[in-house]
Amino acid sequence: MGGGSAKPRRKKAAGAALQYRHRPGRPRSEKPKERGGWVFGCLVIPVFLVLLAPLIFIDQFWGHDIWGRFAPAWPGGAYAFAATVGALVPVVFAAFVAPLTRMNWKKSKARSLAWASGALPGLAAGYLIAGVIGATWRPKQRRNWHGECLSRGGPCWVHEEYPYLWAVGLLATLAVAALLIALLIKYASESPSSPSTSEP
Repeated sequence: MGGGSAKPRRKKAAGAALQYRHRPGRPRSEKPKERGGWVFGCLVIPVFLVLLAPLIFIDQFWGHDIWGRFAPAWPGGAYAFAATVGALVPVVFAAFVAPLTRMNWKKSKARSLAWASGALPGLAAGYLIAGVIGATWRPKQRRNWHGECLSRGGPCWVHEEYPYLWAVGLLATLAVAALLIALLIKYASESPSSPSTSEP
């Protein structure tokens, strides 16, 4: 009987320790610090407060006078004033957006800045309209309808004296917006089209 002799096993060589050594003159690779996130987070609240400040100012100092004195004295009364304000909403929006659509930073930065400055009057008018509308917002809870809210020109007083004020303003906004869209479509259809390159 021939017995096979077991072959001796080879010992595995010890693996070399993988160590990274920085070569002199070679810049170390560092991960860029992400600072944009917290910078953006710190700017959100101040920017929001700056944008909200004009609306609060209009409500606090002019709200009662606008709806308690100016609106009833408007030709046609407060409902006509609400219709005028509602009609101005799409007009002011168009005045703000139209210059911005003409901006092209790649062609000319100077002209783009000029068009951006041309949108500022529309932005200011938009704040004024938003402040006038915001002065009619009353608290949701009825138990908070007291004090200045019920005084002449306050939001609660406005809704009690003119219960359909919001409907008149909304209808005026929709009517003028539809008119502007129709005029825009008509202007686009009547504008000269680009010459056709196909042969007859």
